[in-house]
Amino acid sequence: MGNQPMVEMELYKIKVDEKSDVQTIILKEKKGKRLLAIGIGIPEVNAIKMKVVGIVSPRPLTHDLLSNIIQQLNAKVQQVVIDRLELNTFFAKIVLKVGDNGVKEIDARPSDSIALALRTKSPIFASEDVLKSVATFSD
Repeated sequence: MGNQPMVEMELYKIKVDEKSDVQTIILKEKKGKRLLAIGIGIPEVNAIKMKVVGIVSPRPLTHDLLSNIIQQLNAKVQQVVIDRLELNTFFAKIVLKVGDNGVKEIDARPSDSIALALRTKSPIFASEDVLKSVATFSD
């Protein structure tokens, strides 16, 4: 992730377009007005929506399974970071605290990272560079 400044974000809005395969989640700067819109797929938006509205699956779904595996391995999601934008594609990292062995960064899609962060109550960050290049402002 380098030394670039990070800004804490929170899930602000989910925009569903029934006629499209791409849905939009909007993150909002926790201590500001910048918004970050990210296009994601239908399964990922459903996973995020389920957690937001409190629907619990009778069996662990993929992001619940991942959360359970991380916990069983004595690790913790420290944070997720949307750290890059290349050719209109966002890139993210899941930052894990692994026992006493330090920190591991795992490449991930922002949608999966956010779904996991919501399940583990972990903070979501975006790099200042990403925000400077594509953020809009809320009222």
